[in-house]
Amino acid sequence: MEPLKHECGVAMIRLLKPLEYYQEKYGTWMFGLNKLYLMMEKQHNRGQEGAGMSCVKLDGQPGSEYMFRERAEGKDAITEIFGRVQKEYASLSPELLADADFAKEHLPFAGELYMGHLRYSTTGKKGLSYVHPFLRRNNWQAKNICICGNFNMTNIDEIFQKMLTRGMFPRIYSDGYTLLELMGHRLDREAERNFVEAKAQGLDGMELTHYIDEHMNMANVLKTSMPDFDGGYVMCGLTGSGEMFSMRDPWGIRPAFYYANDEFVAVASERPVLQTTFDLECEDIQELQPGNALLVNRRGEMRIEEILKQRGDSACSFERIYFSRGSDRDIYKERKRLGELLVPQILKAVDDDIEHTVFSFIPNTAEVAYYGMLSGFKKYINELKVKKIQQLDHTPTDEELHAILDTYVRSEKVAIKDIKLRTFITEGNSRKDLASHVYDITYGCIEPYVDNLVVIDDSIVRGTTLKESILRILDRLHPKKIVIVSSAPQIRYPDYYGIDMPRLEEFCVFRATMELIKERGMQDLMKRVYDSCKLELLKPKEMMRNCVRDVYKPFSIDEINKKIVEMLRPEELETPVELVYQSIDGLHEAIPDHKGDWYFTGKYPTPGGTKLCNQAFVNYMEKQM
Repeated sequence: MEPLKHECGVAMIRLLKPLEYYQEKYGTWMFGLNKLYLMMEKQHNRGQEGAGMSCVKLDGQPGSEYMFRERAEGKDAITEIFGRVQKEYASLSPELLADADFAKEHLPFAGELYMGHLRYSTTGKKGLSYVHPFLRRNNWQAKNICICGNFNMTNIDEIFQKMLTRGMFPRIYSDGYTLLELMGHRLDREAERNFVEAKAQGLDGMELTHYIDEHMNMANVLKTSMPDFDGGYVMCGLTGSGEMFSMRDPWGIRPAFYYANDEFVAVASERPVLQTTFDLECEDIQELQPGNALLVNRRGEMRIEEILKQRGDSACSFERIYFSRGSDRDIYKERKRLGELLVPQILKAVDDDIEHTVFSFIPNTAEVAYYGMLSGFKKYINELKVKKIQQLDHTPTDEELHAILDTYVRSEKVAIKDIKLRTFITEGNSRKDLASHVYDITYGCIEPYVDNLVVIDDSIVRGTTLKESILRILDRLHPKKIVIVSSAPQIRYPDYYGIDMPRLEEFCVFRATMELIKERGMQDLMKRVYDSCKLELLKPKEMMRNCVRDVYKPFSIDEINKKIVEMLRPEELETPVELVYQSIDGLHEAIPDHKGDWYFTGKYPTPGGTKLCNQAFVNYMEKQM
């Protein structure tokens, strides 16, 4: 019920025909620009802190700009950056604006290569300088590069030191700029390789330049830039000479999809974005495989090439539960299945009393899991009806049949998002009071003190909104019992691959476990885990184990759930409250092809994740000392 932040969304389109082609066929040479806008808007869910886009013109004349970039901060950043571009065209007559040749020669962002990015910060760093794409300039076309990505690297400190040993002097310490500098360095080497070849053939002047531009191979750049990075990523980029690339991490943590025909090549973070933007079927779209890169050279020739050997099968399950658009065919089915699989646990929580139970959901992102939960209960009720009819020893009357058949699943829209808490309210009690009114309820939708109220969410992370708002407003309906259901398992461990969940103490599950340890006088367990983490941190990261998993071993899920309820329950609340979480087995049954479950199990796909989790526990303990 607390929105998570996630980095980030990417969109790319490479036009394979001259701009005049799109003017004639689609009525505008802005086909690529317009499609980029649609792809970015369709991924607005992935980043509302900033947005940026870039464009490269092919075959420009020396002395004229061929590489463009716009960036902006804030939730309206997409509108702002595209508005700036359109403002450049506002003074043109309709005839001139429809002239593709004029546009190609004179107008900014009238090119063949486009790239867009939506940002959510996972580091807390703000400012336009941290908004993608990042741009590196050079007087040689082939040495210009613009990159963006959906990524978070766990070992940026190691890469930074490696760059220093090579004699490089990075301007900013961040994974984005470090990637830009390192990739730029390798791009220079690739250009120089071609320079040597061109000179050996006796070429000079512009012939030499054209040779370099025509023979740049981004696979060489990626193979020498990316092997040492530990993290989840989809890296995208354009070069001044007209190369385009998108590469997925070798563990398959972050997603990327693409579509290609004879008119364009397009890349996006989510499949339905491409489906909607280009009116495609699921089967038309390909998923970029782990460790592979999609490469389009300046001649428009596309290929998929393995850059790194696949190192794991850890596609992020949280993408499926929460972040990606629920309109994806497979994600929709998976979210419904997550809800359906919770039926046995919910039945236990309401003592099998379906007749006096009302089902609902908060927030809207949980709606699909809610439909799955309802579907599961409809099947359960239908089975009960069949059994009751089969048990009759006589031909039933109409009244008897109606008594059986009229049993149904009771579902209501119980809570409605009403206001947004204004950040200018800083005084603690005032903020808390306002927070309790973020949601409003539908009065009269349950029978007070008789009906149970089951409310499903897609995930429960920090528990703040539950404590400050949700439980308070649900209690106004006076249900017999409140059951809060999470379609995701208990979130126990931080994420280091792009989701804003870096600290253990943020998780209500971890805090509840620490309280249980203290209550039961098991502080020696915390000390043992602390010492074990410190010892592990002395080892090479490839040999580390995640010692934080040990803190949960003495406790059952039910024990932790009860302690979470104690911690989050407002003092004035009288209604009994129970938590129900998805099981790990249920997660994998519902989402069999996305095995990345480190948030729930602590089984990190990369050594860097394990290292940072151990360090997080050390940091937590040392704050307590």
